[in-house]
Amino acid sequence: MSTTTANAAPAMVPHTRTEDAVAIGVGVTLISVGVAFLASAGLLTGGMAGLAFVLHYATGIGFGKLFFALNLPFYWLALRKLGLAFTLKTFAAVALLSVLSELQSQFLQISELQPLYAAITGGLIMGMGFLVLFRHRCSLGGVGIMALYLQDRFGWRAGKVQMAVDCCIVLAALVTVEPLRVLWSVIGAVALNLVLAMNHRPGRYMAV
Repeated sequence: MSTTTANAAPAMVPHTRTEDAVAIGVGVTLISVGVAFLASAGLLTGGMAGLAFVLHYATGIGFGKLFFALNLPFYWLALRKLGLAFTLKTFAAVALLSVLSELQSQFLQISELQPLYAAITGGLIMGMGFLVLFRHRCSLGGVGIMALYLQDRFGWRAGKVQMAVDCCIVLAALVTVEPLRVLWSVIGAVALNLVLAMNHRPGRYMAV
């Protein structure tokens, strides 16, 4: 066997539709639990979910309804730049998270949760959920779409792009959320995006 053959990278193996469907279910379920942790402590996160949290706290409208509506304008970018399959998977993930968020209180009830613990644990759980989605060419719309597009187009790490935008959104939440809870939320956003920055890099994961 030649050295070239021995050192050749393994062929990329596409995910099946069943694997994609299961991954969307697993990833979104993890993220919905993280969202529940943050909501129970009055915290928020970045991206479209962060904006949905801010509007939820300001208006009382359900997080799931707001999250679904805020993502609608981003599907044209996903369709034009990232393809039909990515767009359909992302729409399915957004719709599923919107539904689970509205129904979460029927499955998970938290009477008391320390804010710092909620921020770190919720952020880590959400980061793992996003990692599952990203590895199956799927996102939760909004900032996630932009992050994946910029990674594909320019090689910018999705985790770092999302961290920068997320921190800006969380800081903007000072208008409706008390400063200490915003601080906990920033810590949660950092925890979430560290998971992505360390584990989601171009060329590291071979399947598509």
